Amino acid sequence: MASGLTGSARSARGLDLLNFFVANIQTGFGPFIAVYLSAQAWTEFEIGMALSVGTFTAMVSQLPAGALVDATPRKKLAALVAILCMPVSALLLVAVEPRQLPVMLSEVLHGIASCVLAPAIAAISLALVGRMALGERLGRNARFAAIGNGAAAGLLGLAGTYISSAAVFWLTAALAIPSLIALAMIRQADLLTVVQREQASKGQGGLMTLLRNRGVLIFSGCCLLFTLANAAMLPLAGSEVTRNSGDEANLIIAACIVAPQLVVAAISPWIGRLAERRGRRVALMIGFAALPLRGLLLAVVSDPKVLILVQALDGVSAAALGVLLPLLSADLTRGTNRFNLCMGIFGLAVGIGGTLSTTVAGATATWFGSGAAFGLLAVVGLLSFLLVLFVMPETGTADPDGVIRKPASPATASSGLRESMRTGPKLVENDPEGVGQPWSG
Repeated sequence: MASGLTGSARSARGLDLLNFFVANIQTGFGPFIAVYLSAQAWTEFEIGMALSVGTFTAMVSQLPAGALVDATPRKKLAALVAILCMPVSALLLVAVEPRQLPVMLSEVLHGIASCVLAPAIAAISLALVGRMALGERLGRNARFAAIGNGAAAGLLGLAGTYISSAAVFWLTAALAIPSLIALAMIRQADLLTVVQREQASKGQGGLMTLLRNRGVLIFSGCCLLFTLANAAMLPLAGSEVTRNSGDEANLIIAACIVAPQLVVAAISPWIGRLAERRGRRVALMIGFAALPLRGLLLAVVSDPKVLILVQALDGVSAAALGVLLPLLSADLTRGTNRFNLCMGIFGLAVGIGGTLSTTVAGATATWFGSGAAFGLLAVVGLLSFLLVLFVMPETGTADPDGVIRKPASPATASSGLRESMRTGPKLVENDPEGVGQPWSG
Protein backbone atom coordinates (compact mmCIF):
# COMPACT_ATOMS: atom_id res chain seq x y z
CA MET A 1 0.00 0.00 0.00
CA ALA A 2 2.82 2.41 0.86
CA SER A 3 5.71 0.78 -0.96
CA GLY A 4 6.34 3.89 -3.09
CA LEU A 5 6.74 6.19 -0.10
CA THR A 6 10.01 7.35 1.39
CA GLY A 7 10.77 6.34 4.97
CA SER A 8 9.51 9.53 6.61
CA ALA A 9 6.49 9.76 4.29
CA ARG A 10 5.67 6.15 5.05
CA SER A 11 5.84 6.88 8.77
CA ALA A 12 3.60 9.92 8.37
CA ARG A 13 1.07 7.87 6.41
CA GLY A 14 1.24 5.17 9.07
CA LEU A 15 0.50 7.73 11.78
CA ASP A 16 -2.49 9.00 9.79
CA LEU A 17 -3.87 5.47 9.52
CA LEU A 18 -3.08 4.70 13.15
CA ASN A 19 -5.23 7.61 14.29
CA PHE A 20 -8.02 6.49 11.95
CA PHE A 21 -8.12 2.87 13.10
CA VAL A 22 -7.61 3.63 16.80
CA ALA A 23 -10.62 5.96 16.57
CA ASN A 24 -12.52 3.05 14.97
CA ILE A 25 -11.74 0.90 17.98
CA GLN A 26 -12.57 3.56 20.55
CA THR A 27 -15.95 4.18 18.93
CA GLY A 28 -16.84 0.57 19.70
CA PHE A 29 -16.51 1.30 23.42
CA GLY A 30 -18.94 4.21 23.35
CA PRO A 31 -22.74 4.02 23.60
CA PHE A 32 -22.73 0.56 21.99
CA ILE A 33 -21.85 -0.98 25.36
CA ALA A 34 -25.02 0.38 26.95
CA VAL A 35 -27.08 -0.89 24.00
CA TYR A 36 -25.53 -4.36 24.23
CA LEU A 37 -25.98 -4.67 27.99
CA SER A 38 -29.55 -3.44 27.75
CA ALA A 39 -30.22 -6.22 25.25
CA GLN A 40 -28.83 -8.65 27.86
CA ALA A 41 -31.51 -7.48 30.33
CA TRP A 42 -29.15 -5.43 32.49
CA THR A 43 -30.83 -2.70 34.51
CA GLU A 44 -29.86 0.94 34.05
CA PHE A 45 -28.28 0.90 37.50
CA GLU A 46 -26.09 -2.10 36.59
CA ILE A 47 -25.07 -0.50 33.31
CA GLY A 48 -24.26 2.76 35.05
CA MET A 49 -22.14 0.98 37.65
CA ALA A 50 -20.16 -0.87 34.97
CA LEU A 51 -19.55 2.27 32.93
CA SER A 52 -18.58 4.20 36.06
CA VAL A 53 -15.82 1.67 36.70
CA GLY A 54 -14.36 2.48 33.30
CA THR A 55 -14.65 6.22 33.87
CA PHE A 56 -13.00 6.01 37.29
CA THR A 57 -10.21 3.80 35.95
CA ALA A 58 -9.49 6.25 33.16
CA MET A 59 -9.30 9.14 35.61
CA VAL A 60 -6.93 7.50 38.08
CA SER A 61 -4.76 6.07 35.27
CA GLN A 62 -4.00 9.41 33.60
CA LEU A 63 -0.93 10.34 35.64
CA PRO A 64 0.71 6.89 35.95
CA ALA A 65 0.09 6.17 32.27
CA GLY A 66 1.68 9.47 31.26
CA ALA A 67 4.67 8.82 33.50
CA LEU A 68 5.01 5.31 32.06
CA VAL A 69 5.09 6.58 28.47
CA ASP A 70 7.63 9.24 29.47
CA ALA A 71 9.82 6.60 31.11
CA THR A 72 10.13 4.35 28.08
CA PRO A 73 12.11 5.36 24.99
CA ARG A 74 10.07 2.76 23.06
CA LYS A 75 6.93 4.77 22.39
CA LYS A 76 5.87 2.35 19.67
CA LEU A 77 6.09 -0.53 22.14
CA ALA A 78 3.81 1.32 24.56
CA ALA A 79 1.31 1.88 21.74
CA LEU A 80 1.60 -1.77 20.69
CA VAL A 81 0.78 -3.10 24.14
CA ALA A 82 -2.14 -0.69 24.51
CA ILE A 83 -3.59 -1.67 21.12
CA LEU A 84 -3.30 -5.38 21.98
CA CYS A 85 -5.33 -4.76 25.13
CA MET A 86 -8.22 -3.36 23.10
CA PRO A 87 -9.42 -6.61 21.44
CA VAL A 88 -9.03 -8.43 24.76
CA SER A 89 -11.26 -5.82 26.35
CA ALA A 90 -13.83 -6.12 23.54
CA LEU A 91 -13.88 -9.91 23.64
CA LEU A 92 -14.39 -9.96 27.41
CA LEU A 93 -17.79 -8.44 26.68
CA VAL A 94 -18.96 -11.11 24.23
CA ALA A 95 -16.77 -14.21 24.48
CA VAL A 96 -18.04 -14.99 27.97
CA GLU A 97 -21.47 -14.56 29.49
CA PRO A 98 -21.97 -10.84 30.22
CA ARG A 99 -21.78 -10.85 33.99
CA GLN A 100 -20.57 -8.08 36.25
CA LEU A 101 -17.00 -9.34 36.68
CA PRO A 102 -15.95 -9.75 33.01
CA VAL A 103 -17.70 -6.54 32.01
CA MET A 104 -15.96 -4.57 34.75
CA LEU A 105 -12.63 -6.19 33.87
CA SER A 106 -13.22 -5.12 30.29
CA GLU A 107 -13.90 -1.55 31.39
CA VAL A 108 -10.79 -1.46 33.59
CA LEU A 109 -8.55 -2.86 30.85
CA HIS A 110 -9.95 -0.47 28.26
CA GLY A 111 -9.56 2.52 30.59
CA ILE A 112 -5.90 1.76 31.31
CA ALA A 113 -5.08 0.98 27.67
CA SER A 114 -6.70 4.22 26.49
CA CYS A 115 -4.69 6.25 28.98
CA VAL A 116 -1.47 4.73 27.62
CA LEU A 117 -2.42 4.87 23.95
CA ALA A 118 -3.34 8.56 23.72
CA PRO A 119 -0.03 9.90 25.11
CA ALA A 120 1.92 7.26 23.18
CA ILE A 121 0.44 8.50 19.89
CA ALA A 122 1.14 12.11 20.91
CA ALA A 123 4.74 11.19 21.78
CA ILE A 124 5.18 9.39 18.45
CA SER A 125 3.84 12.49 16.70
CA LEU A 126 6.33 14.73 18.52
CA ALA A 127 9.21 12.37 17.78
CA LEU A 128 8.26 12.12 14.12
CA VAL A 129 7.96 15.83 13.24
CA GLY A 130 9.63 17.73 16.09
CA ARG A 131 8.24 20.72 17.94
CA MET A 132 8.25 23.15 15.02
CA ALA A 133 5.70 21.14 13.02
CA LEU A 134 3.82 19.59 15.94
CA GLY A 135 0.74 21.81 15.70
CA GLU A 136 -0.03 20.85 12.11
CA ARG A 137 0.75 17.19 12.83
CA LEU A 138 -1.69 17.17 15.74
CA GLY A 139 -4.26 18.74 13.44
CA ARG A 140 -3.82 15.83 11.03
CA ASN A 141 -4.16 13.40 13.92
CA ALA A 142 -7.45 15.00 14.92
CA ARG A 143 -8.70 14.99 11.32
CA PHE A 144 -8.08 11.27 10.80
CA ALA A 145 -9.46 10.43 14.24
CA ALA A 146 -12.65 12.34 13.48
CA ILE A 147 -13.05 10.58 10.14
CA GLY A 148 -12.42 7.28 11.92
CA ASN A 149 -15.05 8.04 14.54
CA GLY A 150 -17.65 8.86 11.92
CA ALA A 151 -16.87 5.85 9.74
CA ALA A 152 -16.89 3.46 12.69
CA ALA A 153 -20.15 4.84 14.04
CA GLY A 154 -21.82 4.01 10.74
CA LEU A 155 -20.16 0.61 10.30
CA LEU A 156 -20.72 -0.55 13.86
CA GLY A 157 -24.25 0.80 13.86
CA LEU A 158 -25.06 -1.28 10.78
CA ALA A 159 -23.45 -4.36 12.36
CA GLY A 160 -25.45 -3.90 15.53
CA THR A 161 -28.69 -3.34 13.62
CA TYR A 162 -28.49 -6.06 10.98
CA ILE A 163 -26.32 -8.74 12.64
CA SER A 164 -26.45 -8.48 16.44
CA SER A 165 -25.42 -6.16 19.23
CA ALA A 166 -22.57 -8.57 20.03
CA ALA A 167 -21.26 -8.23 16.46
CA VAL A 168 -20.20 -4.68 17.31
CA PHE A 169 -17.53 -5.97 19.70
CA TRP A 170 -16.31 -8.79 17.46
CA LEU A 171 -15.79 -6.17 14.77
CA THR A 172 -14.15 -3.80 17.25
CA ALA A 173 -11.68 -6.53 18.21
CA ALA A 174 -10.93 -7.20 14.53
CA LEU A 175 -10.12 -3.52 13.95
CA ALA A 176 -7.00 -3.98 16.09
CA ILE A 177 -5.39 -5.75 13.11
CA PRO A 178 -5.26 -2.73 10.77
CA SER A 179 -4.23 -0.61 13.76
CA LEU A 180 -1.19 -2.83 14.29
CA ILE A 181 -0.37 -2.71 10.57
CA ALA A 182 -0.52 1.09 10.66
CA LEU A 183 1.75 1.17 13.72
CA ALA A 184 4.25 -1.08 11.91
CA MET A 185 4.41 1.44 9.05
CA ILE A 186 5.98 3.98 11.42
CA ARG A 187 9.74 3.46 11.24
CA GLN A 188 11.58 3.54 14.55
CA ALA A 189 14.52 5.22 12.82
CA ASP A 190 12.33 8.23 12.03
CA LEU A 191 11.61 8.70 15.74
CA LEU A 192 15.06 8.37 17.26
CA THR A 193 16.41 11.94 17.03
CA VAL A 194 13.81 13.70 19.15
CA VAL A 195 13.37 10.78 21.54
CA GLN A 196 17.10 10.55 22.24
CA ARG A 197 17.38 14.30 22.82
CA GLU A 198 14.45 14.24 25.27
CA GLN A 199 15.81 11.20 27.10
CA ALA A 200 19.25 12.81 27.38
CA SER A 201 17.81 15.93 29.00
CA LYS A 202 18.99 16.74 32.52
CA GLY A 203 16.71 18.67 34.86
CA GLN A 204 13.73 16.52 34.10
CA GLY A 205 11.80 17.38 37.23
CA GLY A 206 8.81 15.41 38.38
CA LEU A 207 5.13 15.67 39.17
CA MET A 208 5.55 18.33 41.85
CA THR A 209 7.62 20.46 39.49
CA LEU A 210 4.81 20.33 36.95
CA LEU A 211 2.23 21.12 39.62
CA ARG A 212 4.17 24.29 40.47
CA ASN A 213 4.30 25.32 36.81
CA ARG A 214 2.16 28.39 36.19
CA GLY A 215 1.12 27.46 32.68
CA VAL A 216 0.27 23.88 33.65
CA LEU A 217 -1.97 24.99 36.52
CA ILE A 218 -3.79 27.64 34.49
CA PHE A 219 -4.45 25.37 31.52
CA SER A 220 -5.58 22.59 33.86
CA GLY A 221 -8.18 25.03 35.17
CA CYS A 222 -9.17 25.86 31.59
CA CYS A 223 -9.60 22.16 30.80
CA LEU A 224 -11.66 21.51 33.92
CA LEU A 225 -14.02 24.43 33.25
CA PHE A 226 -14.25 23.52 29.57
CA THR A 227 -15.42 19.96 30.17
CA LEU A 228 -17.56 21.04 33.13
CA ALA A 229 -19.48 23.16 30.62
CA ASN A 230 -19.24 20.84 27.63
CA ALA A 231 -19.73 17.24 28.72
CA ALA A 232 -23.40 17.48 29.69
CA MET A 233 -24.62 19.56 26.75
CA LEU A 234 -25.28 16.74 24.27
CA PRO A 235 -26.79 14.29 26.82
CA LEU A 236 -29.07 17.06 28.08
CA ALA A 237 -30.06 17.99 24.53
CA GLY A 238 -30.59 14.30 23.79
CA SER A 239 -33.06 13.99 26.63
CA GLU A 240 -35.03 16.93 25.26
CA VAL A 241 -34.99 15.48 21.74
CA THR A 242 -36.17 12.09 22.99
CA ARG A 243 -39.15 13.70 24.70
CA ASN A 244 -40.07 15.92 21.75
CA SER A 245 -39.16 13.98 18.60
CA GLY A 246 -40.46 10.46 19.16
CA ASP A 247 -39.26 7.95 16.58
CA GLU A 248 -36.88 10.45 14.97
CA ALA A 249 -34.87 10.90 18.17
CA ASN A 250 -32.18 8.31 17.35
CA LEU A 251 -31.64 9.80 13.90
CA ILE A 252 -31.36 13.32 15.29
CA ILE A 253 -28.91 12.27 18.00
CA ALA A 254 -26.82 10.41 15.42
CA ALA A 255 -26.69 13.59 13.32
CA CYS A 256 -25.71 15.58 16.42
CA ILE A 257 -22.77 13.21 16.90
CA VAL A 258 -21.67 13.14 13.25
CA ALA A 259 -21.94 16.91 12.59
CA PRO A 260 -19.17 17.92 15.04
CA GLN A 261 -16.93 15.14 13.71
CA LEU A 262 -17.26 16.60 10.21
CA VAL A 263 -16.27 20.01 11.57
CA VAL A 264 -13.30 18.53 13.46
CA ALA A 265 -12.12 16.74 10.32
CA ALA A 266 -12.45 19.93 8.29
CA ILE A 267 -10.77 22.48 10.57
CA SER A 268 -8.28 20.60 12.77
CA PRO A 269 -5.28 21.07 10.44
CA TRP A 270 -6.15 24.76 10.16
CA ILE A 271 -6.30 25.02 13.96
CA GLY A 272 -2.84 23.45 14.14
CA ARG A 273 -1.42 25.87 11.56
CA LEU A 274 -3.07 28.83 13.28
CA ALA A 275 -1.55 27.81 16.62
CA GLU A 276 1.91 27.61 15.05
CA ARG A 277 1.70 30.88 13.11
CA ARG A 278 -0.45 33.14 15.29
CA GLY A 279 -0.01 31.68 18.74
CA ARG A 280 -1.67 29.12 20.96
CA ARG A 281 -3.97 31.61 22.68
CA VAL A 282 -5.63 32.71 19.45
CA ALA A 283 -6.55 29.12 18.58
CA LEU A 284 -7.69 28.49 22.16
CA MET A 285 -9.90 31.57 22.19
CA ILE A 286 -11.66 30.50 19.00
CA GLY A 287 -12.42 27.06 20.42
CA PHE A 288 -13.43 28.25 23.87
CA ALA A 289 -15.59 31.09 22.52
CA ALA A 290 -17.80 28.56 20.73
CA LEU A 291 -18.69 26.87 24.03
CA PRO A 292 -20.82 29.56 25.78
CA LEU A 293 -22.42 30.44 22.43
CA ARG A 294 -23.47 26.81 22.00
CA GLY A 295 -24.88 26.67 25.53
CA LEU A 296 -26.99 29.79 25.00
CA LEU A 297 -28.32 28.54 21.66
CA LEU A 298 -29.23 25.15 23.14
CA ALA A 299 -31.21 26.97 25.84
CA VAL A 300 -33.46 28.64 23.27
CA VAL A 301 -33.51 26.26 20.29
CA SER A 302 -36.29 23.69 20.04
CA ASP A 303 -36.26 22.83 16.32
CA PRO A 304 -34.34 19.52 15.94
CA LYS A 305 -32.87 20.58 12.58
CA VAL A 306 -31.49 23.78 14.06
CA LEU A 307 -30.21 21.75 17.01
CA ILE A 308 -27.98 19.78 14.64
CA LEU A 309 -26.46 23.02 13.32
CA VAL A 310 -25.91 24.30 16.86
CA GLN A 311 -24.27 21.04 17.86
CA ALA A 312 -21.83 21.46 14.97
CA LEU A 313 -20.24 24.23 17.08
CA ASP A 314 -18.99 21.44 19.31
CA GLY A 315 -16.65 20.53 16.47
CA VAL A 316 -14.94 23.92 16.74
CA SER A 317 -14.34 23.46 20.46
CA ALA A 318 -13.34 19.80 20.10
CA ALA A 319 -10.84 20.59 17.34
CA ALA A 320 -9.23 23.34 19.40
CA LEU A 321 -8.92 21.30 22.59
CA GLY A 322 -7.87 18.15 20.72
CA VAL A 323 -5.01 19.94 19.00
CA LEU A 324 -4.00 22.37 21.74
CA LEU A 325 -3.95 20.02 24.74
CA PRO A 326 -0.95 17.96 23.54
CA LEU A 327 0.60 21.02 21.88
CA LEU A 328 0.61 23.03 25.11
CA SER A 329 1.91 19.96 26.93
CA ALA A 330 4.87 19.96 24.56
CA ASP A 331 5.40 23.71 25.03
CA LEU A 332 5.33 23.54 28.81
CA THR A 333 7.69 20.57 29.11
CA ARG A 334 10.45 21.45 26.65
CA GLY A 335 13.58 19.49 27.46
CA THR A 336 12.11 17.83 30.55
CA ASN A 337 10.97 14.43 29.21
CA ARG A 338 7.69 15.02 31.05
CA PHE A 339 5.48 15.61 28.01
CA ASN A 340 3.14 12.70 28.65
CA LEU A 341 2.94 13.26 32.40
CA CYS A 342 1.80 16.80 31.64
CA MET A 343 -0.82 15.40 29.26
CA GLY A 344 -1.94 13.16 32.11
CA ILE A 345 -2.46 16.18 34.37
CA PHE A 346 -4.58 17.85 31.71
CA GLY A 347 -6.44 14.60 31.07
CA LEU A 348 -7.23 14.29 34.77
CA ALA A 349 -8.64 17.83 34.78
CA VAL A 350 -10.76 16.94 31.74
CA GLY A 351 -12.03 13.81 33.50
CA ILE A 352 -12.95 15.63 36.69
CA GLY A 353 -14.79 18.33 34.76
CA GLY A 354 -16.68 15.79 32.69
CA THR A 355 -17.72 13.80 35.74
CA LEU A 356 -19.01 16.87 37.56
CA SER A 357 -20.74 18.21 34.45
CA THR A 358 -23.38 15.52 34.09
CA THR A 359 -24.15 15.56 37.81
CA VAL A 360 -24.47 19.35 38.08
CA ALA A 361 -26.43 19.72 34.84
CA GLY A 362 -28.73 16.83 35.67
CA ALA A 363 -29.56 18.22 39.10
CA THR A 364 -30.14 21.71 37.69
CA ALA A 365 -32.40 20.38 34.93
CA THR A 366 -34.40 18.36 37.46
CA TRP A 367 -34.96 21.25 39.84
CA PHE A 368 -35.11 24.27 37.51
CA GLY A 369 -35.61 22.94 33.98
CA SER A 370 -33.36 22.28 31.01
CA GLY A 371 -33.22 25.96 30.04
CA ALA A 372 -31.63 26.83 33.37
CA ALA A 373 -29.20 23.92 33.02
CA PHE A 374 -28.06 25.09 29.57
CA GLY A 375 -27.75 28.62 30.92
CA LEU A 376 -25.55 27.42 33.77
CA LEU A 377 -23.35 25.45 31.38
CA ALA A 378 -23.06 28.54 29.16
CA VAL A 379 -21.91 30.63 32.15
CA VAL A 380 -19.25 28.04 33.03
CA GLY A 381 -18.18 28.02 29.37
CA LEU A 382 -17.88 31.80 29.47
CA LEU A 383 -15.68 31.54 32.57
CA SER A 384 -13.40 29.12 30.72
CA PHE A 385 -13.13 31.57 27.81
CA LEU A 386 -12.35 34.48 30.15
CA LEU A 387 -9.66 32.40 31.84
CA VAL A 388 -8.02 31.84 28.46
CA LEU A 389 -8.45 35.50 27.45
CA PHE A 390 -7.11 37.19 30.57
CA VAL A 391 -4.99 34.64 32.46
CA MET A 392 -3.68 31.92 30.14
CA PRO A 393 -0.16 32.81 28.97
CA GLU A 394 1.04 32.32 25.41
CA THR A 395 3.32 29.30 25.71
CA GLY A 396 5.63 30.24 22.91
CA THR A 397 7.21 28.85 19.80
CA ALA A 398 10.65 27.94 18.57
CA ASP A 399 12.52 29.97 15.97
CA PRO A 400 13.70 28.13 12.84
CA ASP A 401 17.16 27.92 14.42
CA GLY A 402 15.64 26.00 17.32
CA VAL A 403 16.03 28.78 19.89
CA ILE A 404 13.05 28.82 22.21
CA ARG A 405 11.64 32.30 22.74
CA LYS A 406 8.81 33.33 25.00
CA PRO A 407 5.99 35.72 24.16
CA ALA A 408 5.04 38.85 25.97
CA SER A 409 2.54 38.94 28.80
CA PRO A 410 -0.96 37.70 27.99
CA ALA A 411 -2.19 41.14 28.99
CA THR A 412 -0.63 42.54 25.82
CA ALA A 413 -2.87 40.25 23.78
CA SER A 414 -6.07 40.89 25.71
CA SER A 415 -6.74 44.04 23.67
CA GLY A 416 -8.59 41.81 21.23
CA LEU A 417 -8.59 38.65 19.20
CA ARG A 418 -8.55 40.63 15.95
CA GLU A 419 -5.25 42.32 16.77
CA SER A 420 -3.71 39.00 17.80
CA MET A 421 -4.72 37.41 14.52
CA ARG A 422 -3.44 40.40 12.53
CA THR A 423 0.02 40.64 14.06
CA GLY A 424 0.58 37.27 15.69
CA PRO A 425 2.15 36.85 19.12
CA LYS A 426 4.90 39.27 20.07
CA LEU A 427 7.99 37.37 21.08
CA VAL A 428 10.60 38.52 23.53
CA GLU A 429 13.86 37.01 24.62
CA ASN A 430 13.03 36.52 28.28
CA ASP A 431 10.07 35.10 30.13
CA PRO A 432 8.61 37.91 32.22
CA GLU A 433 5.44 36.02 33.05
CA GLY A 434 7.16 32.85 34.15
CA VAL A 435 5.58 30.76 31.40
CA GLY A 436 6.88 27.24 31.75
CA GLN A 437 8.61 28.13 35.00
CA PRO A 438 7.68 27.02 38.52
CA TRP A 439 5.93 29.41 40.83
CA SER A 440 7.99 30.34 43.84
CA GLY A 441 6.44 30.39 47.25
